[in-house]
Amino acid sequence: MTLQAGENSDDLQRRILKLEKINRALMSRVERSVDSQFNAFSLFETAIALDHQVRRRTQELQQAMRSIEKAKWQAEAASSLKTTFVTSVGHDLLQPLNAARLALSALGEMQNGPEGGALIEQVDRCLVTLEDLIRTLLDLSKLDAGVMRPEIRSFELNDVMEPLAREFAHFAQKRGLKLKIFATRTTVRSDPSMLRRILQNLLANALRYTSRGGVLVGVRRRGENILVQVCDTGPGIPEDRREAIFQEFQRAHDDIPGETGFGLGLAIVRRFAQVLGHPVSLASQIRRGSTFSVVIPLSAEAPPPPPAVAQLRNYPNRIAGAKILVIENEPEVSEAMLLLLERWGCDVAVATSGAEAVEKLSVLAHPPQIIIADLHLNHGELGPEAIQAVRRACGREAPALLVTADHSQRAEDVARRNRLEMLHKPVRPAELRSLLAFLLT
Repeated sequence: MTLQAGENSDDLQRRILKLEKINRALMSRVERSVDSQFNAFSLFETAIALDHQVRRRTQELQQAMRSIEKAKWQAEAASSLKTTFVTSVGHDLLQPLNAARLALSALGEMQNGPEGGALIEQVDRCLVTLEDLIRTLLDLSKLDAGVMRPEIRSFELNDVMEPLAREFAHFAQKRGLKLKIFATRTTVRSDPSMLRRILQNLLANALRYTSRGGVLVGVRRRGENILVQVCDTGPGIPEDRREAIFQEFQRAHDDIPGETGFGLGLAIVRRFAQVLGHPVSLASQIRRGSTFSVVIPLSAEAPPPPPAVAQLRNYPNRIAGAKILVIENEPEVSEAMLLLLERWGCDVAVATSGAEAVEKLSVLAHPPQIIIADLHLNHGELGPEAIQAVRRACGREAPALLVTADHSQRAEDVARRNRLEMLHKPVRPAELRSLLAFLLT
């Protein structure tokens, strides 16, 4: 822009103002452009920082997840180890106890004097107490490890009640007590072995702490449930002890002479009842007695037919002269079993495996009439496999039974699948003799 002649100062002033205005507009545009570039750079820097932060947090989260996975793996490994330990220890503890019970029974067969008989009876009571303690501790460990799960099915309540009546009849008689268990054809839904332990512990406690009178087991219907009640005429339980007695190592009475319970029976009752969903309640009066009640669901299903072993009491115990083959890998157990069976007049051969049993068949004068095999033999061999090997070698289906310290449902399934009778260690000699008589028929 050039200065033209004749322009006065006012015109120049206007032109200057116009130029200044244009200049300000240009400067404003330049500043906005610079600010815009600066903001974009700031956003870029912020995005980079956030990306680094996200990466760092992701790495921390991944590390935490790895730690959690490792802890979970360690917990599962520890639980598995505990389960294996419990099963192994239970098996190893029950094996010598089984040998002791069998040897003691054989000793009782040889002992005629009253003093020796009294000592044998005392030792037997100690072994029974030890067996009960081991089973209780194993049950608690299995519950804690989560490996004991109920097998709910329909069955007649008498399938549990009748064996308990026979089991405790002698104990009640020795204490001078009356024991009455009312029979019932009621069908219930529960786990029979767990329910048996509940009622067994309630009965044992009632008889242990009752000095006169007796114990009554009755059944009442309550809507869709059945109420099993164990009533005694014992000393009663103080109100401030009624909750504590269901805890481990707690007893209602510590001052009763001769009673040395471990305070675990009612703890097992509550734990099993909680697993089964069977509420347990207690009503008691001091010096009048106590009543424990268990609520069990009724079942509309027809129960399966009872196993053949339930009819053992109908068979005579004549087993003298029976040819019996024992397959047992524990030397102490096989020696005790051999001694006891020979005292009963049986002709016995012993082997440690199926292969050895087949070899011994060639030197036996007669094939075995009965085969007794441990469920778990050496090198992973199972009793049913050894039994089948002997049967094939004999060319006949000789009657057979399994004995085992394994109280799991898996062991029961193995016996059922192979259609074999089974006894749990420690084996009760009277039960073994009845079962042998049954198999011989």
